Amino acid sequence: MAQVAIVTDSTAYIPKDLQSEYKFQIAPLQLIWGEEQFRDGVDIQPVQFYEKLAHAEIMPSTSQATPGAFKEIYKELLSQGYDIFSIHISSKLSGTIDSAQQAKAMLEVDNIEIFDSENTGMALGFQVLAVARAAANGASIKDCVKIAQKARENSGVLFAVKTLEFLHRGGRIGGGQAFLGTMLNLKPILEVREGKIEAAGKVRTMNKAVDKVIEITKSKVGNQLPVRIAIQHANALPAAQNLLEKVIQSFPEGDIVEAFIADVSPVIGTHTGPGVVGIAYMAGL
Repeated sequence: MAQVAIVTDSTAYIPKDLQSEYKFQIAPLQLIWGEEQFRDGVDIQPVQFYEKLAHAEIMPSTSQATPGAFKEIYKELLSQGYDIFSIHISSKLSGTIDSAQQAKAMLEVDNIEIFDSENTGMALGFQVLAVARAAANGASIKDCVKIAQKARENSGVLFAVKTLEFLHRGGRIGGGQAFLGTMLNLKPILEVREGKIEAAGKVRTMNKAVDKVIEITKSKVGNQLPVRIAIQHANALPAAQNLLEKVIQSFPEGDIVEAFIADVSPVIGTHTGPGVVGIAYMAGL
């Protein structure tokens, strides 16, 4: 039985130490800024991106990872004798899954499994890590599919945004449209549900938004253990640190087995804007 190699994309933005511990390949999405083009997380990093965004006269746009990028990654792994499990950002948010499928078709092989996480950020990242851990322990590609399906059912992300402007402009707002045109000081809480960005609640301040995000996360986790938590932020580290402390304190001791802070990737930050904080979780794995 061939060993399974894991491929994901840059929107997961898994912290570097976990990337080193669990080996997987990353296909970068593209950031287009005027005449310049950047590979997400390769040519531009979050700090650099948000500094540039603060002074930009032209707003960036994004593009999916290309079929060519996937083809090169897949070819290299196939040449080393791997089966490939390729897990990516929701097909309702990006054409990245389609690019992966095109690359597989060009290579005319059947030992590449392409999986729609129906999510992004560390909700995708936790799915990647669950499969990567299994693959490192000798799981087959069929085993990886089953683990990914369970991880997908038990993971999610909720986030509070300062403004809906960026999501609205990028056409990614989904059910959050209901919040447009409401009070200017309204702080929407959004989630990725069934692959799309949908409304999960609304409050009047960011402090209340943080508390509401924790409350909703706990209700979704329920009694499933263990719990893994990633606090994600777009150039809002102090708020992320505060949220991490609060969420750890809100769960019984021992329930959370993994908790850390992760950046929002430049490509995702293009659509959320700066100041976003949120919780990605996975429970039961």
